[in-house]
This record gives sequence, structure tokens and C-alpha cells, in this order.
Amino acid sequence: MLGRLLKIAAPLWVVAGLAFPALGADSQEQSVTLSTQDGWELAALYLPAQEGKKTVLLLHDLGKNKEAFASFKKDLSQEGFGYLALDLRGHGQSIGQGEAYSFAKEGVDNEYNKMTRDVEAAVAFLDKNGVSAADIAVLGAGLGANVAAKSMSFSPDIGALALISPTTNNKDVLSIPAMRLYKGDILIAAGAADKKSFLEASVIRNVAFLTAGEGKVTFLTAYDLTSHEMLDKYLRPALIQWLKTPHKPEVLPDLPPVALEPETNLQAVAPSGTEEALVPSVLGVQEGMF
Repeated sequence: MLGRLLKIAAPLWVVAGLAFPALGADSQEQSVTLSTQDGWELAALYLPAQEGKKTVLLLHDLGKNKEAFASFKKDLSQEGFGYLALDLRGHGQSIGQGEAYSFAKEGVDNEYNKMTRDVEAAVAFLDKNGVSAADIAVLGAGLGANVAAKSMSFSPDIGALALISPTTNNKDVLSIPAMRLYKGDILIAAGAADKKSFLEASVIRNVAFLTAGEGKVTFLTAYDLTSHEMLDKYLRPALIQWLKTPHKPEVLPDLPPVALEPETNLQAVAPSGTEEALVPSVLGVQEGMF
């Protein structure tokens, strides 16, 4: 009878383990739903971070979804970092009020600009799960990079920001205004083959450098790819390292020279016989050789 009960109970434990971590075991990825202030229900995947590690909020590019970060999520998990990967409104499973192709492409209040509310919902979710803003890194690719940048206007206490292939304007989502305010650690990556986007990313980098200060801005580049493809092929190890050490250590100024007072009453002391025997005169050795 006991064996029969165990057979019945085992599948229930496995199913529960998919949504909630087993007691004493490593955390498991959870499917969660986030609610925005303007009524969107957003699908997301959440993995709690190990103690002392950051949680990375992942924002995908236009036409992509949370699964576009599949490879990078594995890297984060292996290093103990947590993550919250969203389907932004109109993408993936977050299409309850329409799909992105139907959104207006212009206007400061279009649905693309309102994606900052998706970020606000994600930050609120993490806060309820004990993750402070300082322990969050927001990473966006393409459109997600612009949304991430603009969101810093509303969440300036976020600890770190990574922008993969950002532009100055994507569907009227502007990136530079917030970069004039945000003072956290910043990583910007751009593909050099697309000269226009590379130039725009360089401008964003310059603005960030002036605001955040020396040592807090990292700039990465690759030649032939952009967005998620550049992340997967070139940037994953560098991003993991950046999450561990997001800014250069402060360079301390050189110590001022210390004036030494001349010593007085110094007397020359001849070497003892023992010292002469152990360390013969170099001059004497050279004279003996010729």
C-alpha cells in the first residue's frame, strides 16, 4: 500500500518542482505573470539569484520574445545570477491586448514607449521577491535596449544597465534623455558593420560617460552581427565578467613625497673579519682574475 502511495505522490512532487524550488535544492526557473498599471498581462520566466548575486532583467528585441535569451540564461544560471525574462507587450505570450505589428510606430505615447511600464511591473515583482533595485541589472537588445535606457528615467536606482545594439530612436523610444540622468554602471555593445547604428551607440556611450563618470562605462563591439545574434556569438563571456565587476576600481592618487630628515652622528664601521670572509670584495676578485 505504501509503495502504491509513493508511486502516486512522486509525479505531484515533480510537477510542483517545475514551478517552485524543492526545499534545500537549487532554485528552478518559474513561469510567472506580471500585471502592468495599464492592464497588460505579461508572461515571464523567473530564476531567483543565489545569495549575493545580481538579478538580470532581460528585454528582447522587436519581433523576438523571452526565449531569445535561452543561451544567455544558461550562462547566468551557471554563475548563480538570477534573471527575469519578459515577453514585452505585443510579443510572445503577452498579446492579450494586441500584437506589436499593430502598434503605432510613431508618437511619444505609443505602445512601444509604454513598454517602460512593463519594466516597472518587472521591478515591482522583483521588489516583492526581496530583490532591491541596486541588485538589478537591466539588459536590453535592439528595441529592448532603448526601452531599458528610457526606463532609467523612472528607475534611476537600478544598479546596472546593459544596452546591446541601442539606437538614439527606435519606434520613437528615445535613449539619450535618460542617459543624461542615469549614474549607475553601464555597458554598451554595438556592431561596427552598421555604421549608422554604431555611430549612434557611440553617441550614447559619450553621453553616459559624461553622466556616470570615468570607470563606470564599458563599450564593446563586434563587426558582423547585432542584437541577440551578437550577444550569443561574441558577448556572453564578456557580459558575465561585467556583471561580476561592472566598473573599474577607483584609482587612488599617488602619495605625496615624504621629506626625510638627514641623519646625524653617522660613523663608518669597518666590516668584521667574518663579513669579509663571507662577502669578498668585488674589486679584489676582479683584480685577481687578471
